[in-house]
Amino acid sequence: MSNYKFILSGGGTGGHIYPAIAIADELKTRYPNAEFLFVGASDRMEMDKVPQAGYKIEGLWISGIQRKLTLKNLMFPFKLMTSLLRSRKIIKDFKPDAVVGTGGFASGPLLQVATSKKIPSLIQEQNSYPGITNKLLAKKVNTICVAYEGLEKFFPKHKLKLTGNPIRKDLLKIKGKQKEGKATFNLKHNIPTLLVLGGSLGARRVNQLIEANLAFFKAQNVELVWQCGKLYYDAYKQHNELDHVQVHAFLNTMDMAYAAADIIISRAGAISVSELCIVGKPTIFIPSPNVAEDHQTKNAKAVADKNAAVLIREKDLDAEFQNEFAALISKQEKRKELSNNIEALALVNATNAIVDEVEKLINK
Repeated sequence: MSNYKFILSGGGTGGHIYPAIAIADELKTRYPNAEFLFVGASDRMEMDKVPQAGYKIEGLWISGIQRKLTLKNLMFPFKLMTSLLRSRKIIKDFKPDAVVGTGGFASGPLLQVATSKKIPSLIQEQNSYPGITNKLLAKKVNTICVAYEGLEKFFPKHKLKLTGNPIRKDLLKIKGKQKEGKATFNLKHNIPTLLVLGGSLGARRVNQLIEANLAFFKAQNVELVWQCGKLYYDAYKQHNELDHVQVHAFLNTMDMAYAAADIIISRAGAISVSELCIVGKPTIFIPSPNVAEDHQTKNAKAVADKNAAVLIREKDLDAEFQNEFAALISKQEKRKELSNNIEALALVNATNAIVDEVEKLINK
């Protein structure tokens, strides 16, 4: 039987959306006649990104709980009830053979209903410190795919599968495509390209750093492809007037951006780190200090400790950034060493391993 039906749910940020899309793409390769439905939060970026990837999506009226007492928190019980009822209807109408959750608010109600109906279910946790949704679902789902060791302190050990994080297939094919990447962004071929990534929504401190160093980058003879995030685009778009700077709210051709890059500056979210290991370019990590258990710093440190990336904490940027960057741009051997070392950490078969687990569930 190959006309299976799969529901995938995850969103809020690219770190939850793109793993779900990667899993769906691999399932589609194995089961070309399968039907797919995504479920997300109705006001978040998955409502745009999932249809762009060629899949249908249904939205739930759901959001997270704020840490302080707000009107949004008072609305949460109503949103949760509405989302549970909507999830019930979606599952009743679609009749999935398996449900996959990749984290984010919407996957909570959807997986809650799926597990209550004994539908085979799997969650994928990208981080070394799990999100609240996946922690709550852990006791109910059949399988938990993780990217880091040591997560039995959060999840039932017998359900854990160490797979790595699913990565978009196009990133596996960027080797030897630097010319094509530079042409995609109209970049000069004889000048190094710096790719700046602050995550899908943007990163304030990273953007401030880049803006403060535009003249420095010019002096270093570097061209920038700068993804500042949609929240910050209006504040920085005027720098497109500079001949060595391109400011983008979001990069839709991520594979070509990675291919074009000679050096990358990035946050250290789990999916970003996994992607950058696959991409194998010299990277400066600037982890966000504003995340649970400071897990971005842990992600970045795990790579930097293997001499596979440069780690600069936000509090050290003013003192260290220019020296670290100048050393990297001037030393080709150092860049090559970082490239080779980060590539050695890549788990290239993660998506296949996760889909193997989905197959085990539907074949039971």
